[in-house]
Amino acid sequence: MGSARNSSDCEIRERRIPEEAVKILKSLALKWDDITDVDALQVVPLKGAMTNEVYQIKWPTNSDKELQHRSRKLLVRIYGKGVDVFFDRENEIRTFEFMSKQGQGPRLLGRFSNGRIEEFIRARTLSAADLRDPEISALIATKMKEFNDLQMPGPKSICLWDRLRNWVHEAKRLSTPEEAKAFRLDAMEDEISALENNLSSGHQRVGFCHNDLQYGNIMMDEDTRSITIIDYEYASYNPVAFDIANHFCEMAADYHTETPHILDYSKYPGLEERQRFLHIYLSCSGTQPSDSEVDQLVHEVEKYTLASHLLWGLWGIISGHVNKIEFDYIEYARQRFEQYWLKKPELLDSSGPTANVIADGNTAVSKKVRNVVEASYFTNYGYLGRLKSVNGMIVPPKGSWGEDGLKTDTWNYV
Repeated sequence: MGSARNSSDCEIRERRIPEEAVKILKSLALKWDDITDVDALQVVPLKGAMTNEVYQIKWPTNSDKELQHRSRKLLVRIYGKGVDVFFDRENEIRTFEFMSKQGQGPRLLGRFSNGRIEEFIRARTLSAADLRDPEISALIATKMKEFNDLQMPGPKSICLWDRLRNWVHEAKRLSTPEEAKAFRLDAMEDEISALENNLSSGHQRVGFCHNDLQYGNIMMDEDTRSITIIDYEYASYNPVAFDIANHFCEMAADYHTETPHILDYSKYPGLEERQRFLHIYLSCSGTQPSDSEVDQLVHEVEKYTLASHLLWGLWGIISGHVNKIEFDYIEYARQRFEQYWLKKPELLDSSGPTANVIADGNTAVSKKVRNVVEASYFTNYGYLGRLKSVNGMIVPPKGSWGEDGLKTDTWNYV
């Protein structure tokens, strides 16, 4: 038993579980009479987290062997260093507690100086592929509508635009002059204002939004098929079209590969998939939406993908300077900004619902059959100016073939 404790203590140090958290964990474990040794806790790091470090804590029990898979478990979340610039931690805790009282997520079991201890939900975290499963996608759409309809206490003002401006300020403060130039940070405040003016016109559905609904923040009980949304650091009131747009953009990501920062926008959901998701989402209000209602929301959501790209591009720049988690944040940011500049001309120029904007994962030529569309472009070498799209195919500026680092395998369609 002594050797077990020494091994456990060694592992705890290796996994960077603070001693104050260990004390709370052991006091919680004492409440379970089937744990043979509260000191024999096992620490399992959970992959995929990019803001915090997350660990599963479990203890062996004296239960029957058939029940060993139901071993006692808790979850420890250690807050990432420097990430408080992204959100107010006390607000996030209040949201966490509210969600817990609503039966929407795990219970808060303890807090320590740089983290907390949560109930471990016995459900499966979704994979990237799960988001494309029609049945699971329908469950997500339903749960998302339920989440957006929550009545959180406090002001219900839109957070998106202030958050973008705050993050621009922080990105400029942290970036080198070369980075600021490459990402055009000096022009970003004007971009945000123009985007806000364009997207804020007309009626908008505003709700309580998760704002980070990637697959790792969604869990499913395999027996009941119920969905639980977790991790509310970025949650706030926003246009629900932004929340949905962000979820669609996350389908390009797989954070459990050898290159988790690489995004594949060929996996962006096609038109029929988006329409199906939004039809289910709107149907949760109790009435069947018309085709025009679905198309209108499709249109709104596509525009808000631009805000998603800006937000998480800025997040990547900031994280690259403050977060020590092993992830290529700057390259991730580059890809998000690249998508913003490529999609902006098409999405902001359309005056109404356009059926095949981003129809198949690439930025498709709209039904207006425009022959030439200008698009800004980023490469690993920074911003290279304006590119032209002829009949949907991006072509490099004159004289730039092979001279400015343009790579044909990174060209996209407009």
